[in-house]
Amino acid sequence: MEDVSISGTPSSPQGPQSASFSSTVTTGTSLNRSTEGSSSQEEMEKSDGGSSSQGEMEQSSTLQSLPDLENLHIDLLDEKVELLISFLLQKYQMREPVTKADMIGNVVKEYKDDFVEILRSASERMELVFGLDVKEVDPISHSYTLANKLDLTYNGMLSDQQGMPKTGLLIIILGVIFMEGNCATEEEVWKVLNMMDIYSGRKHFIFGEPRRLITSDLVKEKYLKYQQVPTSDPPRYEFLWGPRAHAEVNKMKLLEFLAKIHGTNPKSFPSQYEEALRDEEERARARIEATAGTSAMASASSGFAHPY
Repeated sequence: MEDVSISGTPSSPQGPQSASFSSTVTTGTSLNRSTEGSSSQEEMEKSDGGSSSQGEMEQSSTLQSLPDLENLHIDLLDEKVELLISFLLQKYQMREPVTKADMIGNVVKEYKDDFVEILRSASERMELVFGLDVKEVDPISHSYTLANKLDLTYNGMLSDQQGMPKTGLLIIILGVIFMEGNCATEEEVWKVLNMMDIYSGRKHFIFGEPRRLITSDLVKEKYLKYQQVPTSDPPRYEFLWGPRAHAEVNKMKLLEFLAKIHGTNPKSFPSQYEEALRDEEERARARIEATAGTSAMASASSGFAHPY
């Protein structure tokens, strides 16, 4: 499997009706640390009244000429994050669990003291780019598994192709459709994808050829419907959720994911939030009816039983 370079998360439209993506995983930490170092030096100079000796000035100049070790450390940690993403994707493709010991022994190595930070950053990028959650399943053995974000039965791997999980792109498109009132024009979908550097006819290093993926492959998987806009002339096309998406996707979970990307909460999108609540109520009602039906069938079967 080829190494994957994920320098950040996708960026997308600024607006309440589309999902936006921002690359904020390590930028804040880097800026804060460099700023702290600069301000500390200035405060020390001020406390001396600006009367530093020639020796102190030479020492300061020497220190400034040294490499920025803090930023170098951050860069090295970011490399470990990318290597860990590749390692986790390989485990996902092989359907193998992974342990903390595996990750430290194969990837993190001498940076084991930074394991928690490396895993956190890798998990955030796995979630946003690939639609995968890294979950600890055994806190004693520190065993982890990877599961797709919305508990879809589709694992993101096309049966006739090798490559990386496509779940992240599917979730993004389902999110765009949901935020656009359950029907998004082809132009609206491509506007979002273009902002993520995904273009029709251009092979993407993660998602392959995107047009075939979203207009054919995911349609065949019954997660998307791709159809001509009624009465459009010249013909225009639109995307809707397919039957498999309606059956499997919990709209509240999807909205929570989109709200997290926006840095807000689901209630910030009132109409979608109300729809998600109705969806949860309908699913709960369906579960109750299914349970009642099963119980009734069991009772009926026992009524026909003959004692021996």
